[in-house]
Order: sequence, then C-alpha cells, then structure tokens
Amino acid sequence: MLRSYMELLCAVIPPLLLLLYYYYRIPSAPSLMRLLFFFVLGAISGILALALEGVFETVANNVVDWERMQRVFPGVVVRQLIEVGPVEETCKLVAVIVPTYLFQPRYRFRPTSVFLFTIAVALGFTAQENWIYLSHDTAPIFERIISTPIHAMFSAPWGYVLAICISENISLYGYRQFLPAAWLNAVICHGLVNVLSMSDRYPIPLNLLNYGLFPFLLWMFWRLQQLLRRVQGELPIMLISGYTPKQRFQQRIKVLLALLLAGNALFGLFLLVKSLSLLNISQLFDRDVVSFILSRLLLNAGFGLVAWVIYTSLRRSARE
Repeated sequence: MLRSYMELLCAVIPPLLLLLYYYYRIPSAPSLMRLLFFFVLGAISGILALALEGVFETVANNVVDWERMQRVFPGVVVRQLIEVGPVEETCKLVAVIVPTYLFQPRYRFRPTSVFLFTIAVALGFTAQENWIYLSHDTAPIFERIISTPIHAMFSAPWGYVLAICISENISLYGYRQFLPAAWLNAVICHGLVNVLSMSDRYPIPLNLLNYGLFPFLLWMFWRLQQLLRRVQGELPIMLISGYTPKQRFQQRIKVLLALLLAGNALFGLFLLVKSLSLLNISQLFDRDVVSFILSRLLLNAGFGLVAWVIYTSLRRSARE
C-alpha cells in the first residue's frame, strides 16, 4: 500500500510542480483552481486515451496480425502514427476545447489562459501516464521525471491555435483552416519522439536514430517557449536574421549544429545518470567510476559550451 502511494506521488508531483512554475512565471495566468481543473481533465483524458488504444488494438488484431507487426520497426512507426499519436492528441484536444468553448462567453479567456489550459491538460495527462508506467514498473522514476514536459511540447501547436481562435472569437471556418494542421503537427511530433526513443532496441543503423531524440526534444521545448512568448504579446527570440538566402542558410546550419551538440550533451548526461543508477553508493567512490564520471561530465560540458557559444553568436547577430 505504501509503495502505491509513493508511486502516485512520484507520478503527480513533477507535473504539478511544472504547472506551478508556469502559473507563477506568467503574470496574466488564470486562477490556480482553473488550472487544476484542467489538470484533472488531462488525467481523465489519459484514462480515456488508454481505453481507446485498447479498443483500437483489439479491432486491429481482428483485421491484421497487429501484435506481430509491433516486432518490426516499420510496424512500430505505423502504430505511433495511426494509433498512439492521433488518439492521445485528440483526447487532450477535446479536454481543452470543450470546457474552454463552453465557458468562453462567460469568462472571456485571454490567449495566455487558453494556452496554459493546454499545458495543464498535457501535464495532467503526463501524471496519469507516469502512474501507469510506475505502477507496472516499466520505467524508472528518473526517466518519468525528465519526460514531464514532453506532452505539453507535443500539444503546443494546437494549443497556440486554440488560444488565438478562442480568445479572438474566430469563426468555425478559422478553426477548420488552422486547427487540423496544428493537430497533425502534434501527432507527427508525438509519433516521431516515441519512435526515436524506441530505436535503441534495434541493431545498427536504426539505433543511431536515438541520437536525434534529445536534439528534437530540445527544439520542441524551444518552440513551446516561443509560442508562449507569442501568446503573451512578446516578440519571439530571433536566431535567423540574415538578409540574403546564403546568410540564412548558414544560420540554419548553425542552429542545427547547436541543437545536435546541446541535445546530445543532455543525452550524454542522461546516459551517465542511467548507468550510475545501477550502482550502489559505495561503488560510486571507486577510482575508475569517479574517473569515468569526470570524463563524461567534461565531454558533455564541452559539447554544451560550444552549443552555447553558437547560440549567443546567433542572438548577437540578430540584435545588430
């Protein structure tokens, strides 16, 4: 019983802390009770998504050998793009759009409020997902903690579109024009992250795709922060500021290089912590282990420093 309570706390506390961070960071944030209401809706949408995925797989198994398809890489890709991504993003979207649309005539929500509702639903969904993983012992606590903002990063595109459409009373035509593309963007990003995270189970060259996971996550986190700036009426941070196609191409290459270096520096630290978690405390002070830790810290710090230098140079160029 005590273990179940601990698993529940570990599942819920990280998403709640991140929600509180956004609540205190944004001056025009809605009330905390409203955010918690959407957080609970997000958890309920996670339960609904799990049930719908079960129904989908039951039906799919009656049509094709769905379980056997999951043993090969193309089958994994298909499942993420036609089952997991669409079902989970749709459930989160419904959990945001229905109550927001119903209460909008009374409360006149600002764009920041609607965008934060999206983040709250995504974090509630994450809490429910964390609890499923931890209760079935299919993922360590450390991995679930660092994955806390990922569902919010997935849903940022359609959350931004909803924020603009609902707060500015854009017609149904406006929804149909922009929302499907934003939803599809979220589905593709959702599926791609899951595929990249599972690619290490396969032999070379497929397992090399794993090195694209953290750079892609870093880019999605950057996109989330940029969209958050937009809904607050702030200008996005410019990195591509060249006047000629050649200059802009060179700057895009620098951005890509910075993402690869910084992302894989984080990936290296993640692998370091993951490998150290298998050791007991006494082994951590072994000379060879300490040497290994220092070498990996220096290597990844070097990658991160180079990425930071590239980033600051691009920011400086954009200000000039």
